[in-house]
Amino acid sequence: MPIYEYRCAQCENRFEELVFETKPAIVNCPKCGTSEVSRLISLFAAATNANSLASMSGESSSHACGCGSCSCGQG
Repeated sequence: MPIYEYRCAQCENRFEELVFETKPAIVNCPKCGTSEVSRLISLFAAATNANSLASMSGESSSHACGCGSCSCGQG
């Protein structure tokens, strides 16, 4: 079930919607209720291991948790 990001044409509200169906869903703006919304292109990140997740989050630590003081055993 994908989560899509939308922008309302009337009030400019940006929001996300979880879509359960395979056919195009009718999505209404949660702020003003209109169905005049546009689906936006969303960016996502894919990581191959825990170290790349830490580097994408901006952590400078070599530990996957980012802090080195948790119970992961690497601190």
